[in-house]
Amino acid sequence: MAKPVHHSDTRQQLLRAALRHFANSGYAATSVQDIVDDAKLSKPALYYHFKDKAGLFQALVHEAHDERFRLLRAAAESHAGIRAQLEAALTALFGYFRENRDLMRISFATMFAAPGEVPEDAACAEKCERNFEFVHSLIKTALKNGELDKHFSSQEIAFGFYGLVNFYLVGHLVCTDCQPDQLTAKRIVELFLAGAGTKPAAKKLKSQMRKKK
Repeated sequence: MAKPVHHSDTRQQLLRAALRHFANSGYAATSVQDIVDDAKLSKPALYYHFKDKAGLFQALVHEAHDERFRLLRAAAESHAGIRAQLEAALTALFGYFRENRDLMRISFATMFAAPGEVPEDAACAEKCERNFEFVHSLIKTALKNGELDKHFSSQEIAFGFYGLVNFYLVGHLVCTDCQPDQLTAKRIVELFLAGAGTKPAAKKLKSQMRKKK
């Protein structure tokens, strides 16, 4: 008796095989034959689930962006206050990146790829904007609640945080010794919210201590 075919399992086999080749050889150098040979499947099986090689690549990149969005939303919904929300979001993102380095590497690569290096629709501009706007919405709510400095616009603050986070995430991908964790997330948010400049209260305390001496 023939074993039942689970299409979801086949799809995942193809995605895992494609990810290995795209991450190690690049999109252009990877062939459909490479992928099906690695997955131990046939080309018809691939074309049943995906239109072509570009469809496979796009599915992987979309998965990366969608999972980032899911993690951001989960963090926001399970915590109150901008500090706790940002710390939880970063902690979850760092964990996801540790487990999915290759997936996130090709996802980030789409932003800097030359024409022809990746499929035209792989950049996921709409999903990138969606993810940013979600963070932006958290910032706008925090400003409204008086948690952030109203001398800055919500967009300025959102861009500042998003840029800082992406720098750490890219660094995490290219530097194997860089392993940001929950403590790293806490320090990043503390630096972002409090700033690195000397605080007026600290200056006053130092001045008082000098006078006592």
